[in-house]
Amino acid sequence: MQDDGFFGKDVAATYDIHQSGTDPRQVDLVVDTLHELAGDGPALEFAIGTGRIALPLAARGTIVKGIELSRAMVAELRKKRNGGAIDVTIGDMTTTRVDGSFTLVFLVFNTIDNLTTQDAQVACFRNAAAHLAPGGRFLVETLVPPIQKLPLGETARAFACTPDHWGTDIFDVATQSYTSNHIWTKGGASTSLSIPFRYAWPSEMDLMARLAGLELEFRWQDWHRGAFTRHSETHVSVWRKPAA
Repeated sequence: MQDDGFFGKDVAATYDIHQSGTDPRQVDLVVDTLHELAGDGPALEFAIGTGRIALPLAARGTIVKGIELSRAMVAELRKKRNGGAIDVTIGDMTTTRVDGSFTLVFLVFNTIDNLTTQDAQVACFRNAAAHLAPGGRFLVETLVPPIQKLPLGETARAFACTPDHWGTDIFDVATQSYTSNHIWTKGGASTSLSIPFRYAWPSEMDLMARLAGLELEFRWQDWHRGAFTRHSETHVSVWRKPAA
């Protein structure tokens, strides 16, 4: 049986609702930026998932391919309108290669943190660079590690507390690892999920990019392209492969 990791059939079926959100205004904002950065060339999405971003980006006229580890997530993509038209390769985004070269490779919604070792994250940057045409760009959207909000010695931080969803992150600052723990309730029943992650600082990602031969071009605090500051809680970073 195919190992879908932490994103099996049950998670995939509710992913758009629970994990990623589908606010059309936010999706449009993301797609606007990706379409602009891709220009006239094709784009490759690492961890394409259910196609939340890839499908509207393709609808704008950008040719989109994807890499995805979870067959269950891709099955959800295929159920959507035009989902069968997206070329998806099943595999790990740290090593899997697809044919062609791209003007944009992108990895959104904190998914870089799903790679739980520094070596894996470095490999992801190198794999992105290997897929880029000269002058192409690699974009990552993720959180700034929120550990500044932890009192000294504390390890837990709540990120969700609603009648139907509780969420807590448990951090280990020595290893830069954390686990997101979710409990959802519906109709008197509850489900739970715990997923391990590794956080990396923006400066650490810049070094990963340099190891892959990429140069920082843009860093915004969000998809509105606001200035990144010491108060920013997220970042959208774009590294460029030098032109030949």
